[in-house]
Amino acid sequence: MMSNDQPDPRIVAGRELAGRLFAGGPATPAIHKSLARHTVAHLFGDVWQDPTLEVQERSLITCTVLVATGREAEQHLHFRGARNLGISRDKLEAMITHVAHYAGWPVAVSASRTLAEVWETMDREEEARKGNK
Repeated sequence: MMSNDQPDPRIVAGRELAGRLFAGGPATPAIHKSLARHTVAHLFGDVWQDPTLEVQERSLITCTVLVATGREAEQHLHFRGARNLGISRDKLEAMITHVAHYAGWPVAVSASRTLAEVWETMDREEEARKGNK
C-alpha cells in the first residue's frame, strides 16, 4: 500500500497482467513474500508495462530466454501465457527451432516436449469448459 492508503499502481497493473498471462493455470508458485512482491510490482508492474515492446513481444522474448536457459518449470508458465496472449504454437515452435541453433539441441528438444505438454493440457481444459456449458 502507498502512504495515502491507495494501492500501488504497479502492483495493480502487475496483478492484472499476471492474471491475463497465467489465466487457467496452476496456483502461483511457492515463492517468499518479498520475491512475490518484486515479481508483481517490478517485473509485471514496471518492466512488462514499458510501452517500448508489446506484451506479445515480451512474452516471446521471455519464452526464448527460458528455452535457451533450459528453465522447464518456467516454460510451463510462460508457454501458457504466450497462448493466452494469442501467440500461436507454430510461432513458438519456430522460436524453439531457432534457439536450437544458438543454445543447443537438448534445450530445444526439452522445450518442444514442454510446449506439447502445455498445449495438450490447455486443449483438455478448453474441452472440459465446453463440456460444462
